[in-house]
Amino acid sequence: MRTTIISAPGKVLVAGGYLVLDPAYSGVVVSTSSRFYTVVRDEPSSTVNTIHVRSPQFLNSSWLYTTVLDPSVLIEAAAVNSGKNKFVHLALQHTIALAVEVKGLAAVQQALSRPLDITIVGDNDFYSQRAKLEELRLPRTIHSLASIPPFCPTGVTLADVHKTGLGSSAALITSLTAALLVHLDVVSQASLSEDVGEGRRLAHNLAQFVHCVVQGKVGSGFDVSAAVFGSHLYTRFDPSVIQDLMGETQPKLYPILSPANPAWNYHIGNFKLPPYTRIMLADVDAGSDTPSLVGKVLKWRKEKDAEADALWKNLDQLNQSLAQVLLHLSKLHDQDPKNYESAVKYLSSLQSLQWGANPLQPPEEEPIVKALSEAHDISEQIRAKMREMGTLSGVPIEPEEQTRLLDTCTALPGVIGGGVPGAGGYDAIWLLVCDTTATKPDQSPLERVENIWSAYKELSMSPLSSKESLAKGIRLEVLDDIPGLGAAIAASS
Repeated sequence: MRTTIISAPGKVLVAGGYLVLDPAYSGVVVSTSSRFYTVVRDEPSSTVNTIHVRSPQFLNSSWLYTTVLDPSVLIEAAAVNSGKNKFVHLALQHTIALAVEVKGLAAVQQALSRPLDITIVGDNDFYSQRAKLEELRLPRTIHSLASIPPFCPTGVTLADVHKTGLGSSAALITSLTAALLVHLDVVSQASLSEDVGEGRRLAHNLAQFVHCVVQGKVGSGFDVSAAVFGSHLYTRFDPSVIQDLMGETQPKLYPILSPANPAWNYHIGNFKLPPYTRIMLADVDAGSDTPSLVGKVLKWRKEKDAEADALWKNLDQLNQSLAQVLLHLSKLHDQDPKNYESAVKYLSSLQSLQWGANPLQPPEEEPIVKALSEAHDISEQIRAKMREMGTLSGVPIEPEEQTRLLDTCTALPGVIGGGVPGAGGYDAIWLLVCDTTATKPDQSPLERVENIWSAYKELSMSPLSSKESLAKGIRLEVLDDIPGLGAAIAASS
């Protein structure tokens, strides 16, 4: 039985909220260790032209589709399905249509001569684990989250699940479309080993298009881009590139989605978080309607053109400065790993306002301390400008409750900076903390932050276990290398 497994990571937009909607500006996107996995298998059955899709983490989450390839590609949902899943349905429709254009009708007919069985699962961090931790009588800590079995059933339907804001829809669509492209031989397995090769770029263009169709609009695309390419500095594509594909009558897909099409003018800049730092994420038990927030901010920007442009340019300068100082820290580590780690360990025990006040600081560590202090100061300035944008547009980008929480967290020893990711609101926060193995666990910034989160009264916090993923986005997986994946597939069969 032929099997293809592709995973794609979640995302955190740490700088560039709202600005990434405009191709004139860039955002800092961190991809997470939490991933979506799509497993595509050829079933030994005589029933041709059928595709069975399962999502075993949810109730009533099995969908059957029939495929018609001639005279045109049509994927039809079976009457037995318990409900619609437009994410899966549209991903199947457009990926198979693209495969027919690229490989030819006969090749795809042959590939679908056996039914396809597809299982899709996401790491636990994509969904709130509060109920599971309560059931297990465990405190809300990163350590406790490791006690929950991988791909844990949520006990609810897909429509009722509480998401944590890591970009589950983008990661799902990216892993599903990429897995189908590989399984149908449109993209070779070898091509995915290239960080920005043609196969990966075709997977990106297709996933962007499918995600836009599902959402009913052309978004910024940073979430799909993170799922495909990993952490990077993201500059969006011109939305007009797929405008012709968004209508009722659709032209051929490949001429538009081809990586050779110069209209795909997005830009991927190298980025990763510095060594001995860790991003910490928390799910905040409140909710924000992201499309509503975005719509109000864009309306304000249009009405207050000059005022908004000045603020956005100022924010952009700060966002780029943050990216550059974090990249500079990686260079400082590479030049002098020993003193770099020593400096980070020292700063782990001090509040940021004390970082530059040590008269006995070894001269070799001063550039590292200075850069980390700059990262703290810039992240605080970004927060201030985002709050200003929220005030001017009447949108709770960093609500007062979040401000008090973040002020408490960023005042802790060893915390470099933080903010509300993406469009902001009440959903989540991120922090960047010093993280060295030389620090005693009970004195680590991570532990201090968790202690604050566990006792915080004004908002209900639940940490996520995600860290930054250094893998470059989508990747081919081996079943036995992923704990719990085999059991999840067996449970869905």
